Amino acid sequence: MSKPTILITGANGLLGQKLVEQLIHRGTFDVLATGRGKCRLPRDWKGYIYSQMDITDQDQVNRVIDNSRPAVFIHCASMTNVDQCETDRDACFSQNVEAVDFIVQACKRHNSHLIHLSTDFIFDGKTGPYDELDAANPINFYGLTKLESENMVRQSGIDWTIVRTGLVYGISYDMSRSNIVLWVKGALENGKDLTLVTDQFRTPTLAEDLAEGCILIAEQKATGIYNISGNDYLTPYDMAIETARFFGLDASKIHKSDSTQFSQTAKRPLKTGFIIDKAVANLGYSPHSFKEGIELLSKQINYSLTV
Repeated sequence: MSKPTILITGANGLLGQKLVEQLIHRGTFDVLATGRGKCRLPRDWKGYIYSQMDITDQDQVNRVIDNSRPAVFIHCASMTNVDQCETDRDACFSQNVEAVDFIVQACKRHNSHLIHLSTDFIFDGKTGPYDELDAANPINFYGLTKLESENMVRQSGIDWTIVRTGLVYGISYDMSRSNIVLWVKGALENGKDLTLVTDQFRTPTLAEDLAEGCILIAEQKATGIYNISGNDYLTPYDMAIETARFFGLDASKIHKSDSTQFSQTAKRPLKTGFIIDKAVANLGYSPHSFKEGIELLSKQINYSLTV
């Protein structure tokens, strides 16, 4: 008996890589990984198919989905550089809104369950951490596009799940992407001083945990809105101190500041982060602590240095 197909956009990205890896190991779906360019997943991975698909090209989207008829569609790909979204609004709207319309229409034709990734930046950051029922009020263009795509999915009439997450960290297999842990570790090892804010709060999310949450949703056919993040409510300063302590580095070189001292193109909400009680109770979701996440990254760094 054939297994249902699950299609992943953004498979070359951090979350996409973790999803493909976990899905291969679980074996509950036939895995179709997609991305805009050529496959960058590890060559020794077996048990999935890769197809190029630019989500902003409706003909490509239709061709891939019509050929594969996925039972589940996990949409990870989007434009996430918040400052770039502010300055290149046409590209942001194309990737974060118009592309979602193409995907929704294709999923509707094949009764696919759409799991759509969203963000804590749909909130204004005045009253975080947030649960699934809190009212959105984005303060930058990135957040506006993600909220618009959420509303499109909610009104689509298909089976849908919106996964809200934030500050995703982890290590991609080609080490092409940095994160706060690697950045702090590298800077302190090179004797640099760091200044981090203490007035922004997030629930940092290990990429492996986010992938696990998405797969639990797919396997259980859970619908609605779910917050999938870590459970530690931390400032960037807190995260840096935790990183320094774990690696035995000089935490005295980490200095406190606040958001008024930094100039950024797009406004950032101060206090976001998520309450994840619904995912824990309904899905059996159980994320790593931030310290456990650092430990996992440490093992992955050491492994990457030996292969």
